Amino acid sequence: MATVVARGRRKNGSRGETKPRSAPTEPPASAAPAYPGDPNFMASLARGLAVIRAFSQSPQSQTIAQLSHKTGIPRAAVRRCLYTLAKLGYVTANDRHFALQPKVLTLGHAYLSSTPLVLSAQPFLDQVNELVHESCSMAILDDEDILYVARSKKTTRIMSVDLRIGSRLPAYCSSMGRVLLAHLAPTELEAYLARVKLRPYTERTVTSREKLAQILDDVRVNGYSIVDQELELGLRSIAVPVKDVHGNVVSAMNVGAQAARVSVREMETRILPHLRAAACDLGSLLVA
Repeated sequence: MATVVARGRRKNGSRGETKPRSAPTEPPASAAPAYPGDPNFMASLARGLAVIRAFSQSPQSQTIAQLSHKTGIPRAAVRRCLYTLAKLGYVTANDRHFALQPKVLTLGHAYLSSTPLVLSAQPFLDQVNELVHESCSMAILDDEDILYVARSKKTTRIMSVDLRIGSRLPAYCSSMGRVLLAHLAPTELEAYLARVKLRPYTERTVTSREKLAQILDDVRVNGYSIVDQELELGLRSIAVPVKDVHGNVVSAMNVGAQAARVSVREMETRILPHLRAAACDLGSLLVA
């Protein structure tokens, strides 16, 4: 992980955003991985973590049946996971419904509070937010999704799903995801394209592996990605890579806006320079 050289930055400011018309269907949580024949792999721990992740982006409590459906884990095993999590204070039960407790935040706090990239990013996201008056975020690649690790947004959300730190979106149809995918090693990208399910979130979503591969080639050459209403109608976003001092892509930074308010051309001419400058300044603080 990178280390940080201290440097002062400007503070934040922001303006309003509005909500678009439609939302993508929430992708199901990944089933617990299995590694048969590996004596060191704890299947019970993997299942417990899968159950916790199945609560993601759901504002309501969940039943055992719902969690079993999302994770692919048998109901009896889900029940035992929830019993254990409840005993440890991570889950609460109300009749047949279960909900996460605040204690679960401690699982991610160690990462967020000890990662130089995350600690350093906020002033730069706030700076972009102040300059372009749109939300600015940073994400990393996690399996087939992007994981939001920092965000600057002082206004109402632009997506029907409220994005926040810890939110996940599919990499193939998000601007930050395409930036991160474009900079994978060729073998890693090939493996990703072979396994990912390209489902249409809107009529604009690219679902052809060949076309997606060409888009990623263009992103790699151009140094930025624009996704125009592929993830949600009414949402347009632009992203750039964040590189450390050795040129390694460590994350992606983006600006999202309502498509009716900000054109593709405006994203390229007005927003992209600020986004690139912030990503460059942040990257200059990160050394191996």
